[in-house]
Amino acid sequence: MLRRAKKTLGQHFLHSGRALETIIETARLAAGESVLEIGPGRGALTEKLLAAGARVRAVEKDDDLIGWLQSKFSAAIKNKQLELIHADIFDFLKTESSDALVGIPTLRRDWKLIANPPYYLTGQILRRFLTADQPPRLAVLMLQKEVVKRIIAADHKESILSISVKAYGEPRYIMTVPAKDFTPAPKVDSAIVLIDQINKNKFRDQSEEKFFVRLKRGFAGKRKMLKNNLELTAKILDACQIAPAARAENLNLNQWLCLAKYF
Repeated sequence: MLRRAKKTLGQHFLHSGRALETIIETARLAAGESVLEIGPGRGALTEKLLAAGARVRAVEKDDDLIGWLQSKFSAAIKNKQLELIHADIFDFLKTESSDALVGIPTLRRDWKLIANPPYYLTGQILRRFLTADQPPRLAVLMLQKEVVKRIIAADHKESILSISVKAYGEPRYIMTVPAKDFTPAPKVDSAIVLIDQINKNKFRDQSEEKFFVRLKRGFAGKRKMLKNNLELTAKILDACQIAPAARAENLNLNQWLCLAKYF
């Protein structure tokens, strides 16, 4: 019998059929496609991924769940549609090359990331997979609702988080998932976000490192006018189509990319 979720692992198990189906639809899965699932938990999403014909590599940290998952999905493991890994996702990645994910049978170069991670891992998940040399083609993530709203800049105010995600892909708010759809229910609502068309094309002609140095510096004094915070000349403001009184939160991705070229 499965025991209760572990607070230490930030576990909240999704039980909404509608939300699970929406994740599958959003991922646009076709038979034979490769998927990395982080934290399969009790396997509700894993079951849907396998039913869609995906080839899944699922990484689960919980010592108590791994044996249960191995039993539940023994047939899929036997026919090699599912590879179940007992490990912390970040410890696991440290043991392999930076792009080991694309060199294994179940995850070819064109792969997708599906995750319902603990809230406290959100930042690490985004950084690790969006900046990878061979990133997923798209990611479908279940995150805190407020975090998803920040990623898409729902209030029309950009942030380091929103610009960072948009630098690598196209985020879209898919669906709100209320706390009651999880066991145990978290204290806040969640949301499904799609990050599509993930790539590094925007950094073909400029340094990723320098871009983010300037982005962080610009937001360090986000209430200041950007021209003062970054010591921008009228020529630069004009070239990047930035209003003289603009603050960091007012600039879109293209304007930040333009600014980075001047430093």
